[in-house]
Amino acid sequence: MLGSVSSFPQQPQPSPFFGHMVVCGDDALAQRLAVELRYVYGERVTLVVPPDPGTARSELPLSGRGRATALFGRMASAMNRNGGGLPRGSDGDTNAGVEAVRILQAAEPSDETLEEAGIDTASAVALVYDDDERNIRAALTARRLNPRVRLVIRLYNRKLGQHLETLLDQAAALASPGLDPAALDASTTVLSDADTAAPALAATALAGSTRVIRAEGLFLRAAERTPPRNGQVADPGLCTLALLSSTTHDPAGAEGSDSSGAEGPQLLPDQAQVAAATGRGTVVLEAVTQSGPAASKPRMSGRSAPLSQFFSRRLRWSALGVGLAVLGLAVASSLTTGDHPLHAAYLTLLDLFAMGDPAIGDPTPRQIIQILSGIAGLMLLPLLVAGVLEAFGSLRTASSLRRPPRGLSGHVVLLGLGKIGTRVLVHLRELGIPVVCVEDDPDARGIAVARRLHVPVVLGDVTHEGVLEAAKITRSRGLLALTSVDTTNLEAALYARSLKPNLRVTLRLFDDEFATAVYRTLRTAHPQALTRSRSVSHLAGPSFAVAMMGRQILGAIPVERKVMLFAAIEVAGHPQLEGRTVEQAFRAGAWRVLALDVAPPHAPGAPGGAAEQGSLVWNLHPGYVLRPTDRVVVAATRRGLAELLGRRALTRR
Repeated sequence: MLGSVSSFPQQPQPSPFFGHMVVCGDDALAQRLAVELRYVYGERVTLVVPPDPGTARSELPLSGRGRATALFGRMASAMNRNGGGLPRGSDGDTNAGVEAVRILQAAEPSDETLEEAGIDTASAVALVYDDDERNIRAALTARRLNPRVRLVIRLYNRKLGQHLETLLDQAAALASPGLDPAALDASTTVLSDADTAAPALAATALAGSTRVIRAEGLFLRAAERTPPRNGQVADPGLCTLALLSSTTHDPAGAEGSDSSGAEGPQLLPDQAQVAAATGRGTVVLEAVTQSGPAASKPRMSGRSAPLSQFFSRRLRWSALGVGLAVLGLAVASSLTTGDHPLHAAYLTLLDLFAMGDPAIGDPTPRQIIQILSGIAGLMLLPLLVAGVLEAFGSLRTASSLRRPPRGLSGHVVLLGLGKIGTRVLVHLRELGIPVVCVEDDPDARGIAVARRLHVPVVLGDVTHEGVLEAAKITRSRGLLALTSVDTTNLEAALYARSLKPNLRVTLRLFDDEFATAVYRTLRTAHPQALTRSRSVSHLAGPSFAVAMMGRQILGAIPVERKVMLFAAIEVAGHPQLEGRTVEQAFRAGAWRVLALDVAPPHAPGAPGGAAEQGSLVWNLHPGYVLRPTDRVVVAATRRGLAELLGRRALTRR
């Protein structure tokens, strides 16, 4: 039924932790989230995972503990290499983190499971199963067992998530009738790992990409800038958020992680670091707008389909040629015979459709023009037949999948139309990037989305020859291999590189060690091609972790293999901010104050000279003193935000 594995005690019983975090899940996101909470925020964690198939209950403590030690040791080492930090007092010993993580094995998050996990004393619960229905069922159970617990739920369905969030918050308020709603700590946050990771995955296929975060009703636009050329001056935007690694735009570079002498990415650099960084790209806070990016989205679907969906390019060019020929004959007839242009055009059309009288006895120019018009009419007849047949075929297949056009080039080949691939497809189309999808399951989740967006799809197994060729891989700008199987992504990348050695490739890989080995091998074999590997759980984990700390998180953007967070924080109770100027409150590599909330009520004396948009003031004067009543928006690293929240002290900078 249930199994409890920890250092002690070994028998199932209520959780010995108080104020701990409970994570329930069945895939990589749950493991990443538990590691994030332990190794970044220093929280004690109870992890509920499904039991291994065929494992007896008596075998759970020994096998579970060995698996947990290997899991958290490997992930913690990878997180420490990428700037995640280690828990307080660990001194680099990853086994110390395992001792603060309690693991339960249960098939379902039932009442008994959640009670044994200690939901009555937990401060937050994350439900991150890969099944929306299971997460909803567990959320309703958790809210009933503890109305004040903070819930973080993983849902793919956005609209359902909004309704569920409202429902659970109302249930929490009704369950505590005598408590001030403002003091009620219970809150519900619904997130989607697909929505969180899609912009980062799409950005790897593009250069100079832009990420947009919605905060306080506004849109924060963070843009990636390439290194300025000789004589050019880099535009810092509102502020510089990050310096990209010195090897970011070098195909043979490893994003600063394992290149000899390479400088890795720097988050929240100071002015001296920005000035000294020559030849390095940057991520800048470019603009804050009220309208948001939706207004610039291209129209991709609707009641009226574009003309190109019904008639091929060759047919359209042929029709244009015949039309120009008829126009030329009408002009020639008017000039040679002296007729009125309309009468000359009328006679030309009659000749074109063989409806006019033979020009016997007429002047020679008129006879020649009539013969040419007849020839043009012979050309028009098959053109009209082809147009009718093509339009009929297009109407019949309007609800079916499109094939890649013959002359297509400069597109992105997207492999896999599951949850992640579907979100990435939508994001790429919002950016106006042409896409060709490859999927072997005709009933995949994203097939209907691709049909609605009129995106070409090649149905077939990517490991078979001819599938990538059908997707025009040799003319594409890049490959996004986003299936859930690492070996399939790797095989597709290797085969694509054999067809186009300099192809830009992004692989979705879970295991960090495997990803590193794959990257180094591909870099050695193809030094002139750009290769990147990304993990969805690694990209989404920080957003889920900060949501478990409260509603302060506004959004997150990935910077290569690191993550930068945006949060709204009350200045009161934070000695790093209270009573300090904006300049003094800035700590390079940790956090930076970006904006001040001036929404009423607000004390007089707001900083002058700032441009007010909505309820936030941007471009704060460096000398403005932060007061306890202020509420600020900050950009922070994961460790920096953990320190600001008071969860743990930094073990290293």
